[in-house]
Amino acid sequence: MKLGAFSMSLNVKDLAASMAFYQKLGFEIFHDMSEHGFCMLKSGETVLGLFAGMIPANTMTFNPGWDQNAQPLDDFEDVRAIQARLKEAGLKLEAECDADGSGPAHIMLMDPDDNAILIDQHV
Repeated sequence: MKLGAFSMSLNVKDLAASMAFYQKLGFEIFHDMSEHGFCMLKSGETVLGLFAGMIPANTMTFNPGWDQNAQPLDDFEDVRAIQARLKEAGLKLEAECDADGSGPAHIMLMDPDDNAILIDQHV
């Protein structure tokens, strides 16, 4: 299964303070949308999303159709195909997408320790 680009999405209390903290750790701002309450940072191939009150908890995020630089891929597994495979494997999804749709969509599931996994396709 090809889940796409991986990032860690953190629920932060103070976006500016968190941005400054992670920059001191060597992360560079990759996509600044702080006027909308979030920011994406990178350190090498590691992508970190900071979200001020936009997500309920820290979340592992996968983006089918994107590489680690948020560039579209020509060949990727659509989120609907991933959804079908996860359901066939007997996994419970917290959020599903329209199996007959196309384009951007997302699904969500929880791991056995209640860590959120978001599979969020933007293409």
